[in-house]
Amino acid sequence: MTAMMPRLHRHPWMDEEIEAFRDQVRRYVQAEMAPEVEGWRRQGHIPTDVWHRFGALGFVLPEMPAEYGGSDASIAYQLVVQDELSKAEIPATLGVHSIASHYILDYGTEEQKRRWLPKLVSGEFLAGIALTEPGCGSDLKTLRTRARRDGDSYVIDGAKTFITSGSTAHLLVVACRTGEGGGKGISLLVLETKDLPGFRVGRRLEKLGQHASDTAELFFDGVRVPAENLLGGTEGRGFAHLMSQLPYERMLLAVPAAAAIELALEHTLAHAKARQMFGATLYDLQNTRFRLAEVATIAHVVRSFVNDCIQRLVDGTLDDQAAYMAKWWTTEQQCRVVDECLQLFGGYGYMMEYPIARLYADARIQKIYGGANEVMKDIIARAL
Repeated sequence: MTAMMPRLHRHPWMDEEIEAFRDQVRRYVQAEMAPEVEGWRRQGHIPTDVWHRFGALGFVLPEMPAEYGGSDASIAYQLVVQDELSKAEIPATLGVHSIASHYILDYGTEEQKRRWLPKLVSGEFLAGIALTEPGCGSDLKTLRTRARRDGDSYVIDGAKTFITSGSTAHLLVVACRTGEGGGKGISLLVLETKDLPGFRVGRRLEKLGQHASDTAELFFDGVRVPAENLLGGTEGRGFAHLMSQLPYERMLLAVPAAAAIELALEHTLAHAKARQMFGATLYDLQNTRFRLAEVATIAHVVRSFVNDCIQRLVDGTLDDQAAYMAKWWTTEQQCRVVDECLQLFGGYGYMMEYPIARLYADARIQKIYGGANEVMKDIIARAL
């Protein structure tokens, strides 16, 4: 939290231990990772050994059970990590890794957990999730990538697109059709990608923002994986597994939204107080102060809402509707705030060397991925 922000109510999850953990993560991220972000943007991905070093400090999946290499911490610890990474303009790579890992934790067999989780916790393996297909975005019930049973294996054919860490992930959780149409015919299979026959990474896609995160096309041409790599033990449970993780996944979008709003405000306040205009600073103009007051209020309300949702997630009481509300509303505010702040930079705000321009480009996807905001609002409305 930046110095100019009002003091928030201290939720029970915000205890001294987690604040000490936050401080450790922040110091490491700012000293070791933040200086490398521009280079990662230019090359289009974060080297996987970065996460191995991060994991050695216990920062990759602190919420995992100790028997698989984690720290038995609450889920709030992962959200603190996401918060600090976002404040360094580091994209959602680790958030996706965490989601994939939780699928294995919650639905994997004991053998699957012991096989994969220690490598995911240590950062030796980077995980991705292959859901979206050409022509199939938020409506996962229409996916067409098929996995057919052949003896002790599944054979996968199809294509995925917009896959975060698609070209760098060592392990993928792939949503496949194993049965009838609709949600009941979807299953989740885990693939180790190294030297996997029939698996091919297509283009690394050129995006508007989040340039340090590789996003790729994936192709499956007769990819054979052991049947024991099926999550959930029985075919057709994949859609239910995907839906059950949604409250946590939505918070992995809401927390970065809060962080980005605060970061935009911090950069804009510093600029406004330094920028000379009409014989005074930009901050001295009443219009500027009014706009910054509005932004500071939005930042405060967003962070309060997010902290309340985190508390409910930790307590096990965060319902789907509140999570959907958190996802759409915080990301809408993120885009609105960054746009307002960029305007105060004038022409400099349009230059990518300025953080506010990068925050603007990075923000736009927040209203699309993780379930488009229009879908979020439609689902909320159904329950009214």
